[in-house]
Amino acid sequence: MIGGSGLAIADARRLFSPETTFLNTAQYGLPPQPALDALAAAVDEWRHGRTGYQGWQRSVQQVRETFARLHAVAASDVAVGSQVSAFCGLVALSLARGDRVVCAEEDFTSVLFPLLAQEARGVRVELVPLERVADAVDGDTALVAVSAVQSSDGRIADLDAIEAAAAAHGARTFVDATQACGWMPLDAARFDYFACATYKWLLGPRGCALMALRPEAAERLTPHLAGWFAAETPAASYGGPLRLAPGARRLDVSPAWFSWVGQAGALELLERVGIAVIGEHDVALANRFRSGLGLEAGDSAIVSVPHDRAMADRLGAARVMFSDHGDALRFSFHLYTTEADVDRALEAIAG
Repeated sequence: MIGGSGLAIADARRLFSPETTFLNTAQYGLPPQPALDALAAAVDEWRHGRTGYQGWQRSVQQVRETFARLHAVAASDVAVGSQVSAFCGLVALSLARGDRVVCAEEDFTSVLFPLLAQEARGVRVELVPLERVADAVDGDTALVAVSAVQSSDGRIADLDAIEAAAAAHGARTFVDATQACGWMPLDAARFDYFACATYKWLLGPRGCALMALRPEAAERLTPHLAGWFAAETPAASYGGPLRLAPGARRLDVSPAWFSWVGQAGALELLERVGIAVIGEHDVALANRFRSGLGLEAGDSAIVSVPHDRAMADRLGAARVMFSDHGDALRFSFHLYTTEADVDRALEAIAG
């Protein structure tokens, strides 16, 4: 489900409180007031010892179910964790000696490092330019791993071509959707493994990650990180034998409760507005920014331009928040961004 229930962006925007011109969601997202209220209530309960953890823990299942609805999968096919790299690591450990993996050479290290670490035991990782990922898949490929949206510059992977190439050659697919979930409508069921950290475009506290898995792909993973939260009955926390939950939940790791409490309210808001609506808003603002810089329109909510020290200094003086990557300046536009924010940034750039 990506349509939302009709909450207007202008109304949703009133739930945020930026004190800067915040164009930096690709680094971290801002929390809406419902998320802050829920988090404050949980901290107050913790401070005064008024409750057990069970109430906080219900937020984990709430987030799992909302994430599943947003990405067209069953909640039973979604595992919860804390980091994309840990999920990618489970997939990496399922590879056998001699297996070939295709990745984008510019991709984020949370995707690349868990796979490159397997080269010591004979896994072959081939890094190719993003636009060549689908073409590089062949009958010898066991896995294709790529970010849906490149963190560094906002380029969008050709997921249709990658999905088709993987299906044609019998390869599995791992998609890191961290820079896409929250503004790009995506059907997670198209891929074997679909992972996302939520503290960016899904507007939650750092500490939550989710991975949707096709059931047959999930069976290929050993739950190396299994603990009490992956048990068939989490209340039974002591002693053997191994008794894991069915489906994707056997891959769960113990949640940092307060992060999930905050995440639940943020994800509910995004669902009410609708991911497709948010995506249109975000990309339109990114293209307004591109136009102001004399660039062609694009299809991403992230814009990266060559580094310019004077430009960066002017933006900082104007309290415009962005990412300085050393060789590029990155700007990202989301639900709480306005046309006035874009224009202020352009005025600062122009000096």
